[in-house]
Amino acid sequence: MIVVQYIRSFVFIVQMYVVMAVMAVGLFPVALLGGRGAAVWVCRSYCKWVRLSLRVLVGLRTEIRGPVPQGDALIASKHQSFLDILLIYSALPRGKFIMKKELIWTPFVGWYAWLIGCIPVDRSKGGKAVKSMLRAARNPRYAGGQLIIFPQGTRVAPGARKEYKIGAAALYRELKLPCIPAATNVGVFWARHGILRKPGLAVVEFLPAIAPGEDPHGFMTRIETEIEAASDRLMAEAGFRG
Repeated sequence: MIVVQYIRSFVFIVQMYVVMAVMAVGLFPVALLGGRGAAVWVCRSYCKWVRLSLRVLVGLRTEIRGPVPQGDALIASKHQSFLDILLIYSALPRGKFIMKKELIWTPFVGWYAWLIGCIPVDRSKGGKAVKSMLRAARNPRYAGGQLIIFPQGTRVAPGARKEYKIGAAALYRELKLPCIPAATNVGVFWARHGILRKPGLAVVEFLPAIAPGEDPHGFMTRIETEIEAASDRLMAEAGFRG
């Protein structure tokens, strides 16, 4: 059975990237001329396609739990694989990401990241990167919608621990928006590396909002505690024993 699952996973991955290329190129004039709303529609449509094909080809169902933010907000999310990006974006009405600067130059992904208002960050610059991120967040071009940041700065495998970086607190203080923590278990089924996609139920859960105004230290402690506890619960639900 594991061989069959690898084959199903390979077929899924191939079609996922083929559809990405076809949609990105074919709908680029729509996204470019139709404004940010059109680009968001293209990206959300692709995310929904991946969720559907994942269920049909691999047997991996996906679910969004908790109240989905509709207004302007900061989303601080656990990041385990590409799948949590797809699930979060498929759910949010006007999502955009804090992203690695080098991804802007990636074909297809970079085009649409620019169109939907993602904020690129050069992580190699340390403290300067945070200042640059805050300047961009104040720019009217990036105003409105749901800004998604991964506080750990990278994908973290199930069971692994990695520090939460201060950039999330800096944005929270600067934007004065409610922050919605988000937890996930997607890494149990779709790992950071490799071909295998496992059947099951992958979940992203939006947790209760944190109102603006908490001090940065308390904010960081709170999001780490809440996100890690909820992610551990979701992973245990999926059968993971770290």
